[in-house]
Formats: sequence, C-alpha cells, structure tokens
Amino acid sequence: MDCVVGTEDAKPTVVTTDPARLPATVPAALKAGLDDLGPSQRLANPSLWDAITTAILRQVVRAGQARRLYRAWCATYGTLLDTPFGELALAPTAERVLALTDEQFAAVGAKFHRSVLQAAATHYERHARDWQRMDAAALAAALISVPRIGPWTASAAAADYTGDFSIYPHDDLAVRTWAAQIAPGHTWPDKKDKAFGPLWTGMAGPKSTALHTLTLSTLTWGSHAP
Repeated sequence: MDCVVGTEDAKPTVVTTDPARLPATVPAALKAGLDDLGPSQRLANPSLWDAITTAILRQVVRAGQARRLYRAWCATYGTLLDTPFGELALAPTAERVLALTDEQFAAVGAKFHRSVLQAAATHYERHARDWQRMDAAALAAALISVPRIGPWTASAAAADYTGDFSIYPHDDLAVRTWAAQIAPGHTWPDKKDKAFGPLWTGMAGPKSTALHTLTLSTLTWGSHAP
C-alpha cells in the first residue's frame, strides 16, 4: 500500500477472517461452502466519512446502481488522485457536500440522498473526532442520531469503518442471498421474513467473533461468486 493522503503511520487495518473457526452450530452445508472459500483479508475503510457516504448511497437502490452512483459521485465532486493504477477519486469531503446545490446532487443521480448526505456532513463536522474513537457498537448508535440514518445505514457504516461485522445488519438482502446460494438445501426464511436475523445470530452462538466471521465470510463468498 502507498499512502496518498495523510501520514504513513495511518495505514488501514487488515481484518483476517477464517471460517474454519466457526462453531458447530453453523449448518454443515453453509460451513462447508465457507470452508472452501478459506481465510480472507479485508481492509477496513480508513475513512469514516467515506464509510458513512457509502452506506447512505446504498439506501433504497440496488447494489449495482449504488456502485455506479458512488463512482459518479466521487468522480464528479471528489478529490482526484494520480496513482500508479490510473486516476482514482476520493469521496467529496463533508465541507464540499455542504456547498453543493440541489441541482448538483440531481446531476449525478443523488437527489434522493441530498438531505441525508447534508445532515450527515453537518453532524460529521461536529462529531468526527469523537466518532472515530468509538468501537463499532457505539459508533452505530451515534450515527442513528443523524436524521434519515436508520439502524441499517448506521450499522453498515460502522462495520465498514471498524472492520467489525458482528454489528452488520445481518438480515441484509446480500447476506440472505449468498447464504441461500451457499447452502441451497437448507430451509431459509423468506426474504421478507424477520426470522432470518435471529436465526443467523443463533447459528453463530453467543460470541461476537463468530458472528463477525459468519457474516463477513458469507459476504466475501458473495463477492467472489462466479
């Protein structure tokens, strides 16, 4: 990794996850599929503001649309960097977001997200220093204080920034989808059935490390699915 912003000693945290450590309470078919994936490494997002921005832009829209929106948002209003891999763009800063007009939000397809991005930027400028020192659960709880940031967005942002997926929204559609693909023979609750969340946490057992491993390994499997 090469540092492009900030100082060399502020390197991202590498989160190593090994499904071999999952407890026996995880269904055999699901565990076998995750074991085939093997250990993985994920870089925790080094920017809390980027993690918040990403989670907000994922609201309502599908994953593919959210990726396109995020890239357009960064390329149009963010900071452009020349790297050995070509030009890359960082998310626009909170200060920049507060300076954008309604028309500028609409121009990249972020009209729906305007008010929540502006509210998040205002709160971030006030509380960033405190938020950056919090653990995942406390951070998620703090982010809910921002208007239009609910439990899903807050938990997704906190997991992305801290690397702790024990607090990720476990009934997320992505988790449900990949789990069903890994173990299609298992009886899973319907996509709108609220029983999935308690079922998932029950599979992991009482240890938060197991819940983190189960959730992040499943999401990683999905990222590498053919």
